[in-house]
Amino acid sequence: MSDAPEEELKRQAKRRGREVKRAAKRLTEEAKRDAKEVKWAAERRAGEPTDRLGSSWVERLGRLGYATKGAVYAIVGALALAVAIGAGGQTTDPSGALEMVGEQPFGLILLILIAVGLAGYAFWRLFQAVKDPDREGSDAGGIAKRIGHAVAALAYFGLAFSAGQLAVVSGGGGGSPQDWTAYLLSQPFGQVLVIGVGVAIVGYSLSQLYQAYEAQFREYLKLGEMSVREDTWVSRAGRFGFAARGVVFALVGIFLLQAGLRFDPSEATGLGGALKELLGQPFGLWILGLVAFGLIAYGLFMIALARYRRIS
Repeated sequence: MSDAPEEELKRQAKRRGREVKRAAKRLTEEAKRDAKEVKWAAERRAGEPTDRLGSSWVERLGRLGYATKGAVYAIVGALALAVAIGAGGQTTDPSGALEMVGEQPFGLILLILIAVGLAGYAFWRLFQAVKDPDREGSDAGGIAKRIGHAVAALAYFGLAFSAGQLAVVSGGGGGSPQDWTAYLLSQPFGQVLVIGVGVAIVGYSLSQLYQAYEAQFREYLKLGEMSVREDTWVSRAGRFGFAARGVVFALVGIFLLQAGLRFDPSEATGLGGALKELLGQPFGLWILGLVAFGLIAYGLFMIALARYRRIS
């Protein structure tokens, strides 16, 4: 009986130690970000005058874009979760989620808002690629990130265009992954190109999993404006969301690699097809449900970025 108070004191001491360690880590991260912001501000003052009106519009477009992207991913995750729990429906990708939105009451208005938001996100990613507001740099790593921003800009311009098409005419949108793969395979060196794209997508999936492990996204958060609880939950949602995206994009890349190696465009699939493929695995419903929750978490994380992302 005499050991019980000592054990309790030890547990309390360990708990306080963990809390102190988390607080110290948080303060260190904030200090690094503050130092970086001071450096960026000095660089801006030494260069050309900042166009404050233009910067404010860039920030508004970026924040609107993050919120819209988050809403689309949350819908994709919710639809996949409905399949996993037996509530009906089918797995889909962002384009399919837009079609579902268009079928709802006030769907036209919602599609127009989503189209504007996704276009805003695409403009922000293009701005990241050209102006480098996050100071990624011009070394190999920085150039790779900026190329990634440019590719994302093209993808979301396409998704915004699809939303606009759906708002104007019924059944708009781009071709299926099989259509695009067949087109690429019909070109000179098409097989090499498809395999290269597949390798790139698998590489991207690994970067998503690395993000989930390292939580590098915290570097871009306004931690000083977040409570400890907000910081904890936003970080957890980000890690979970990036992990889910890593799994899904790995499947997309693998199927595209198979399509290229076998010269068979029917092997290719998109995000919705990758989610459906999870159902065919052992414990498929559980795996799909877990990934669906991850995609919802990613959507919520994007919405959090709309509020707490550093945009300069």
